[in-house]
Amino acid sequence: MLSRPLRRGLAALLFPVVALATPAPITAAPLAPTLAPLPDKLVVLTFDDSSASHHAVARPVLKRHGFGATFFITEGFTFKTNKRDYLTWEQIAELHRDGFEIGNHSRDHLGITEKTVPRLAEQLTAIADRCREHGIPAPVSFAWPGNRFHVSALPVLAAAGIRFARRGGEPEVPYAVGGGVAYEPHVDHPLLIPTTGDARPTWSLDDVKKAVARGGPGKVIVLQFHGVPDGEHPWVNTPRERFEDYMAWLAAEKFTVIAMRDLARYVDPSVAPADPLAVMERRKAAASAR
Repeated sequence: MLSRPLRRGLAALLFPVVALATPAPITAAPLAPTLAPLPDKLVVLTFDDSSASHHAVARPVLKRHGFGATFFITEGFTFKTNKRDYLTWEQIAELHRDGFEIGNHSRDHLGITEKTVPRLAEQLTAIADRCREHGIPAPVSFAWPGNRFHVSALPVLAAAGIRFARRGGEPEVPYAVGGGVAYEPHVDHPLLIPTTGDARPTWSLDDVKKAVARGGPGKVIVLQFHGVPDGEHPWVNTPRERFEDYMAWLAAEKFTVIAMRDLARYVDPSVAPADPLAVMERRKAAASAR
């Protein structure tokens, strides 16, 4: 019988110890974000053009009702010199600190056409930089200035980090009508979200009710306001008292009122139709057939 030391030596010769490579840790593939079900009475509330009344009037009303909203900021018009009618950046920063979304409306309120698309990136960057200077994150939502859009601008918005963008009610509904259509997630392009109701000076509570009646299962109501009131643009003015009535009615009817960025709870912004104009043409054809 071999001694124990000899047995150990023989085993070492016949069965050398091989250092095994440490296996790479197994990690699960990242899961797609879980989307919440779309509420039946969902309203996206938006305000354009940096009106001073957004801070003085809209802010306390929205806070009273616990509503979210997006304020689309531009330095166009007489923003830099007219602080009676336009917000200061400190007021804009306070809206952000209150929890409201600050969106991008281009530096100069640039109307987007095929000819102006090359200027859009710089316009977006200017507002994003101003936001960062005041402790506000770079915007992820955009409102097309004057509600004019061009599909060649979509890649520019995406490159700037824009996830959702709101247009007007056209081409489905003429601008003069002031109406629109409900947003259909994953049917409408996320950078061409239609306005459902575009508030005008002649509006009453009945017009708000008509706008929200365009919603329904699988649809989102998108309301567009300018100043409440609007000193420099009377054609899109909403009187303070009527605005307060509109918001009180939405609260009484238990609508869920959110900022545009918060659509990401319910909508995957990476899902977009191959032809962003097709749904608009289908709606126009359906309206003509009625």
